[in-house]
Amino acid sequence: MKRLWLDALETYPNAVILRAAQHAIERSDYLPTLNRMIEACRHCLSDLGLPSPYDAYREACLAPSPKNGAPWSHAAVYLAGRDSDWFFLANQPENKSWPIYREHYERWVSRAAKGEALQGPERAPLSPPDDSPLSVEEQSTHLARLRREVGL
Repeated sequence: MKRLWLDALETYPNAVILRAAQHAIERSDYLPTLNRMIEACRHCLSDLGLPSPYDAYREACLAPSPKNGAPWSHAAVYLAGRDSDWFFLANQPENKSWPIYREHYERWVSRAAKGEALQGPERAPLSPPDDSPLSVEEQSTHLARLRREVGL
């Protein structure tokens, strides 16, 4: 029975399991069943805005490059991917990369569950485009320079 519970809850970090157990016990007269514990763990993750560990892994593996420009569902997903190494996640089979990612993700989820504000990737601000059109003289100068470079 213990093995069944261990296998069913192994994807969730310890902090989430403890928080879910408190949540389930407070809302019931009886100790929670395994099904109620799984539901409570999912509820605790969603309360923090976190995807399930495997969904986070899939998001990290499928994110486009550059990684710091991708729209992350939560900073913990990005941070766990960064710590796991993007190249490793992209080039290793799931049976090797998933345990590594899960370990890093659990660490970041535990920190988030304790109330730490996680910072996602820093994005360099883009400079606003120069919308002013070039004068006819500037256009001619640029065109002449391009013709010289190309050899026309």
